[in-house]
Amino acid sequence: MKKVKAYKKLIDRRKVRIRAKIFGTLDMPRLSVFKSNKYIYIQAIDDASSRTLAGGFSARKKALEFGEYFGKELVKQNIKKAAFDRGGYKYHGVVKKLAEGVRKGGVKV
Repeated sequence: MKKVKAYKKLIDRRKVRIRAKIFGTLDMPRLSVFKSNKYIYIQAIDDASSRTLAGGFSARKKALEFGEYFGKELVKQNIKKAAFDRGGYKYHGVVKKLAEGVRKGGVKV
């Protein structure tokens, strides 16, 4: 139990550092990532007006395809650029595949 609390504390500290540098606007929203044991969630957030522009979730095994689909949905909403907020997670594995998929979908991250 102590290891889990220490890990969550590490992620929270990392999340605060990342969020201090990233701010989403209507032209360039923040892509916020959260992952659970079963799913991976992503949201396009406009921090200026505190609105979620788009959001979705998918099974973790298909992060690349889901990222590509989400990128295409953002392009349909006329969003060409976005700031990637990895949410305190390291940029590897599922989080990296999700970002690559969004790039394949046509959004510059």
